[in-house]
Amino acid sequence: MQFKFALSALALAIALPAFAQTPAPAAPPPAWKQGMENTAQPATLHPFAPIMTGTEAKDIQLAKLKVAPGFKVEVWADGIPTARSMAIGDKGTVFVGNRVGKNVVAITEKDGKRTVKIILKGLDTPNGIVYSKGTLYVAERTKITRYDNIEANLDNPGAGKLVVDGLDPTNGPGHNWKYLAMGPDGKLYFNIGSPENITMPLYNQAAILRADTTTGQLERVATGVRNSVGMDFHPVTKKLWFTEHARDWMGEDIPNDELNVLNKEGENFGFPFCHQGDIPDPIYGKYDTCANSTPPALKLGAHVAPLGMKFYTGSMFPAEYKNNILMARHGSWNKTEKRGYDVMRVVLDADGKVAKYEPFVTGFMTDDKADPPMWGRPVDVLQLPDGSILFSDDYNGVIYRVSYSK
Repeated sequence: MQFKFALSALALAIALPAFAQTPAPAAPPPAWKQGMENTAQPATLHPFAPIMTGTEAKDIQLAKLKVAPGFKVEVWADGIPTARSMAIGDKGTVFVGNRVGKNVVAITEKDGKRTVKIILKGLDTPNGIVYSKGTLYVAERTKITRYDNIEANLDNPGAGKLVVDGLDPTNGPGHNWKYLAMGPDGKLYFNIGSPENITMPLYNQAAILRADTTTGQLERVATGVRNSVGMDFHPVTKKLWFTEHARDWMGEDIPNDELNVLNKEGENFGFPFCHQGDIPDPIYGKYDTCANSTPPALKLGAHVAPLGMKFYTGSMFPAEYKNNILMARHGSWNKTEKRGYDVMRVVLDADGKVAKYEPFVTGFMTDDKADPPMWGRPVDVLQLPDGSILFSDDYNGVIYRVSYSK
């Protein structure tokens, strides 16, 4: 018996190191890296972090920015690290949210001097903001909150009132930031992105939804939208137009990011089965056909990262700019030769079809193969009452103004 016990102890002693040396299961890749193994693109590609302290106006390279004759670009405000979405109040207050920070700021002007002030702190990814009828709506990762009579309460907005909650039930690492737009119907329109680069989404993911501002009732208005971080309503047709980011790691030049238009509620724009309207996904394409999805109104180029867009309705710019789309392209990171980092102009014809797609502001990219390749990244577009436009740059924490004079 002692001999058997000794043999058992010896066997256990030999086995334990073997168990101890068994490697732990590999951790899943971050959301941005999923699917990389299926591509020939270099593994050295990576997202670019913004300058978290921001850049002072005096250090902005304005001379490098190019616009058409008659237009002028200037720094309108600085000191807003990771500035993203913008909204404007009835009294001219410009509100700014962000994706990687926790604050919402207000920019006010008195006697020709602008003041940047934090009005909301400790929020969870307050990327989406919109102002309507005295109320500021803020979309965080999981909820949308309203702050009534906001311009009279910039020093103490209070806790706000919950509009809707539970917008990120999986608490995943993917596209969880929101973009807000107020619809002609008085309802809030916003995105819920895919939780991963490429995956089968849940019912309320990879979709555009709307919420009743009073009851919080949710409705889906579009599906198959991988991630939209910019949308606006046509000033004449009232149709919803929106930008969309295509999936990563299918190649250097496919699939295209998209500009889409919603012609009827419930349209499916393809994700994850079909990309850019005509390319089946290598994983999910076997489950559906591109014929069942709505193609884009415009293919924007691969990996250009279109973000905020607005229809121009002002009178400062030349008449041919009326009802044009001005779109911020954040720029690519998952492509050897980078593209984007600009503001583009989209001209529609009388039938609502794209007639022209051309640069509006360029000059942020310095070397398309460098790391990083740019010195600024446009994010969102906002029209001011005088007809000039602002666009934000989250890389520098700066807001620029574009004006026009003959």
